[in-house]
Amino acid sequence: MSHDPYSGKPVSLAQACARLRFKHLQFLDILGQARNLRLTAEQMHITQPAATKILMDIEGILEARLFERLPRGMRPNELGLFTLRYAASALADHRKFVDEFNALKQGGHGHLSIGAITGSAAHALIASVAEIQRLRPLLVLKVLEQSSDQLVVWLAERKIDLMIGRFTDETQRTQFQYERLSSEPMQVVAGAHHPLRGAPDLDLAELSHWPWILYPSSTAVRKVSDDIFGRNGLTLTSGTVETPSFLFALEMMQTTDMLSLQPKALVERYFNRGLLTRIPIELPDRMPDYGMLTRLGETPTPAALAFMDVMRHVSGTTNETA
Repeated sequence: MSHDPYSGKPVSLAQACARLRFKHLQFLDILGQARNLRLTAEQMHITQPAATKILMDIEGILEARLFERLPRGMRPNELGLFTLRYAASALADHRKFVDEFNALKQGGHGHLSIGAITGSAAHALIASVAEIQRLRPLLVLKVLEQSSDQLVVWLAERKIDLMIGRFTDETQRTQFQYERLSSEPMQVVAGAHHPLRGAPDLDLAELSHWPWILYPSSTAVRKVSDDIFGRNGLTLTSGTVETPSFLFALEMMQTTDMLSLQPKALVERYFNRGLLTRIPIELPDRMPDYGMLTRLGETPTPAALAFMDVMRHVSGTTNETA
């Protein structure tokens, strides 16, 4: 532990980190990408000796070596990688603050980044986006669509402000606040001219012999499908294709005899257009609820709070947190 040069008293890591300046964070972010002191110095418009001194100052403040010095560059060690993630996050927060402050100062409604799953959540999302645009016409809104396992990562990395999805691992409950919106029934589907269309008295054993399009193993949909077959002692025997893309699955089902388990709300419109057909079988399970996730211990931005209110109204829910 270092000591204060004036009082001689020990200085904690938190106090030492307070000495890290914005220039230090910029330097770490650039060096983490360039992995080269000369290139870092050029991008910061300083000399290489000055860049070397900045790195030594940072490592002195933290009392730890962050980079291995190699003949042709720099390689961050474990502490270095951890520090680089902190620097990138801090700079991202700074840029976001500047952008939103300027937007608000000019009479805007700020920025909001939302990540959402497909299916029922997408229908509620579209209605909510239309309403928030009516309420806050100057809000700059960014919407990203992905599976819950990827959205959780983006939420943790501050790439999105709000997530519409579900937990994929119980440990995530220690990181994020969850507010339930709705449940989501599932449906086995296939191409419009599938041989099983309208077939009577189907059972899971018969379906297990057909080829399937599955979501990746890390997703909630896949866990449900694995559980449905596994609970009945069945395995899929005719080959599978894994994809997180519903549009790809849709094309595959239209050109092959593959089956797929999909959220009912997502496929309803394709039934109505004659592009897909329901496979008549009663499913013993449904998807877990989906809801709104935010970072635990942080108050969402005013724009995020306003959007969450709209989502509650559209979904017909009250504030049910978990």
